[in-house]
Amino acid sequence: MLKQRVWAALVLILAFLAALFYFPPTAWAFLMGAIALGAAWEWARLCGLSGLLRGLYVLLVGGAIAAFYIVSGARMMQGLWLVALLFWFLLAPMWLIKHWTIRHRGFLLLIGMIVLLPTWFAFVQLRDINALLLLFLMGLVWAADIAAYFTGRQWGKHKLAPRISPGKTWEGVVGAFVAAILYVGLWQIFAPETLARFSAVSWWGQSLVAMLLVAISITGDLFESHLKRVAGVKDSGSLIPGHGGILDRIDSQTSVLPVAMALIYFAGLGT
Repeated sequence: MLKQRVWAALVLILAFLAALFYFPPTAWAFLMGAIALGAAWEWARLCGLSGLLRGLYVLLVGGAIAAFYIVSGARMMQGLWLVALLFWFLLAPMWLIKHWTIRHRGFLLLIGMIVLLPTWFAFVQLRDINALLLLFLMGLVWAADIAAYFTGRQWGKHKLAPRISPGKTWEGVVGAFVAAILYVGLWQIFAPETLARFSAVSWWGQSLVAMLLVAISITGDLFESHLKRVAGVKDSGSLIPGHGGILDRIDSQTSVLPVAMALIYFAGLGT
């Protein structure tokens, strides 16, 4: 199983990097759209849909993506990023704190749109701004996840959210924050222009932003874990050998990338 996971991860990373740096914008948008539709297929499963209804939901998400890609304007983008900020800073944390077990399909399907559409748009816009910036943000999530895992295994004693994800600990969260600071420091050393273009603050200021995004990534991870627990499934799907489904692999990215893009958009950066 471990060998399968490693090989699958290696292939996915190499394919992603090739697409990130060499695909033309339209091809990249279509590729991210395909990933979003795959995630929508899995989301519909978590909502209890099957057969024709599941396919119709995927078509609905695809139609929304196409509409935004063709006719997106300033007001549409403002609304999209504002909704993403409100969801990840207010609704999702409250959902987890209160342990809501909402099973109303219509509401959950709407939440899927709120999660997946900004994620797709963030993938597209962040790459248009700077491919290295997108890589930095995704790498931040990966570094934090790895640090949280090993720190939690080594020193974890205090459970973060035992009713949702028993393996996560507060010690793992601390490890993730430390990794975020070190990660920003490495980028400051080896690619300072990537961060300097979008932030004039110091390393510590950028580290604080990185820790905020790590906290948001944990929220995204826990939110999907909570949905899976309510749905009674271990993984969102089985598309990726040894890794589960698409949602299992992008759960933290669905929160971090839209929030990061929203902060960039409202701060007037990257334009």
